[in-house]
Amino acid sequence: MDARLQSAFAALIGEQHVLRAPQDTAPYTTDWRKQFSASAECVLRPASTAEVAALVGLCAREGVAVVPQGGNTGLCGGSVPTGTRREVVLSLSRLNRIRSIDALNDTLTAEAGCVLAQVQQAAEAAGRLFALSLAAEGSCQIGGNLSTNAGGVNVLRYGNAREQVLGLEVVLPDGRVWNGLRALRKDNTGYDLKQLFLGAEGTLGVITAAVLRLHPKPTARATAWIGLRSPADAVQLLARLHERLGARISAFELVSRRCLDAVLAHDTTMRDPLARSYDWYVLAQFADSLTQDALRTQVELALGEFSEAEDTALASSEAQSLALWRIRESIPEAQFTNVKHDVSVPVSKVPELIARAEAALQAQFPGAPLYAFGHIGDGNIHLNVGDAALLARREQVNRTVYGIVGALGGSISAEHGIGQMKREDIRRHKDALELELMRAVKRALDPQDLMNPGKVL
Repeated sequence: MDARLQSAFAALIGEQHVLRAPQDTAPYTTDWRKQFSASAECVLRPASTAEVAALVGLCAREGVAVVPQGGNTGLCGGSVPTGTRREVVLSLSRLNRIRSIDALNDTLTAEAGCVLAQVQQAAEAAGRLFALSLAAEGSCQIGGNLSTNAGGVNVLRYGNAREQVLGLEVVLPDGRVWNGLRALRKDNTGYDLKQLFLGAEGTLGVITAAVLRLHPKPTARATAWIGLRSPADAVQLLARLHERLGARISAFELVSRRCLDAVLAHDTTMRDPLARSYDWYVLAQFADSLTQDALRTQVELALGEFSEAEDTALASSEAQSLALWRIRESIPEAQFTNVKHDVSVPVSKVPELIARAEAALQAQFPGAPLYAFGHIGDGNIHLNVGDAALLARREQVNRTVYGIVGALGGSISAEHGIGQMKREDIRRHKDALELELMRAVKRALDPQDLMNPGKVL
């Protein structure tokens, strides 16, 4: 980076917040899974929307690409540079204020750099619930969550990140600021512009703040670990529990025995929740405004009615509930290096997806284990294949899995986004007209292709 531009950046945000030394920039230029890494001219750490706007405007005038970054916990290489052109990383971590909470309107306005757990805690302090919850919530940031339309464990009841947003503040590619921070549930005055930026992975602008939707805080929760014969039984059990308990089901997570074994081997302090081994399990969370005893009784009665639930461990304390969720959240770490897939199909097609993927992968890669787990309640299953040795054949594995997903009417990216990892794949699996429309939007908002280039499109 030339001295003139460095001085201009420093004049806007202070020399100490323009990082150039390799030891300082390294955490920002390599993704969480260490599969994508490239250098950037510098890392910029603004502290306000005005500073973000000034930096983005300067980059637009200088023809320098901007890579917006939150907690850098993404899994598809969307938050790090590509190294193919002049790029700066724009870290939003210093935009970390909760601007306001309106408990009567059930809204919270947070800046993009707020860690997800911080937002959850602010809602909790106001007697409310912010429903977005995922394994990385202690380090991921809300701006990144919204930019990737994160899912998590509560989608079944509350929806994706997209459904948690009422309004946005966005710095556009030319440095102008769109103030769409409206706390309205009804606003029928034209295009819903915020939806353009939710899930766009920073390719259309930089989300700097959001009005988030809050919910009444449940007074009772029940957590159950359920042994099952098959994914088909899990789907059937979900349908029956929906009929019996309705919206009280907030999470319904599928876990294979292979995944559980990997977790128990990875962390020997954990214990198998059931005395007998089953091929499949579901971790279910229930919540309501009942008393704890009343909810627990309803859950016990419901699970006792249905033959699909072979065996159940129902948490009797918050500590036991956390221990069960710790198993689920440890699955990615327990098989960290392999070929990973984040796909979705209609809920009814999940058993067929798993069966067909297992058969096809075994035929092509004999002995390669399939780790199947995830959010069966909304059809989002993570299919992780093999070990590090199979990474060299990632493209072949992907083509097999994605072909099955496409045949079942599914999506090759359910909640992790596209980033760099799936950029070429969507060209094979996305409708040509959809891609044309996406490119038209990109050209209209970012004609210089300066916002997170090399991602999504």
